[in-house]
Amino acid sequence: MEKLVVIPTYNEKENIESIIRYVFNLNKGYHILVVDDSSPDGTGEIVSKLQQEFSGLHLEVRKGKLGLGTAYIHGFKWGLQEGYEFIFEMDADYSHNPDDLDRLYEACKNGGADVAVGSRYVKGGNVENWPWDRNMLSKGGALYTRLITWMPVKDPTAGFMCYKREVLAAINLDEVTFVGYAFQIEMKFAAWKLGFIIKEVPITFIDRKLGISKMNKGIVKEGILGVIAIQWQSMFKNYRRRLSNPPPRPLASNQS
Repeated sequence: MEKLVVIPTYNEKENIESIIRYVFNLNKGYHILVVDDSSPDGTGEIVSKLQQEFSGLHLEVRKGKLGLGTAYIHGFKWGLQEGYEFIFEMDADYSHNPDDLDRLYEACKNGGADVAVGSRYVKGGNVENWPWDRNMLSKGGALYTRLITWMPVKDPTAGFMCYKREVLAAINLDEVTFVGYAFQIEMKFAAWKLGFIIKEVPITFIDRKLGISKMNKGIVKEGILGVIAIQWQSMFKNYRRRLSNPPPRPLASNQS
């Protein structure tokens, strides 16, 4: 087993079957782990039924809406325990094109990257169907993050990623505390501070057509304040020690 795509879900019944079939129809050896926060719309039940068709499809159901960041952390721990070498983040809503998985994989497998970022803001990257205010918020957030953290990543809030196993094994995942935009920043910042190589791969990000966006004011506020907190913490000598592993605490959920 080499490649695992972690897809967090909450009320994604319109998209989940289609995105799962798309990834498996690539026939490139990807497995999928759906981390579902007990979606009341039946997303988990749809995935459970599809497991009868796809042997590489896995489902973790958590009790309640616990947040995007903790869903990914859960998926990372699961993937490490199961022995996957490359672990991906991807949305369920087609904002991320599954065809780009191979480009992220190649960047890590043969391109010298430890972390590959599907980037909207490098040459060749683009955003489609976003309103101007959402676009400005995202670009402004990226610039703000770079100015505060000095991290050399042009799209620090990107959520389409490939990690080598070694990166996730090196990070103390139990010390990653944010759940929204700041989670994506914190993971990249942690990898960078631990000396791993981050490369950005241009993608076109397309706003969701079905379902409801999970963006809210709390996530934006966390991003603004979280960037300051991340940089502040990094100024203390024990930051790298706190950031790097001991092994994470075990999973606590229903596996299927």
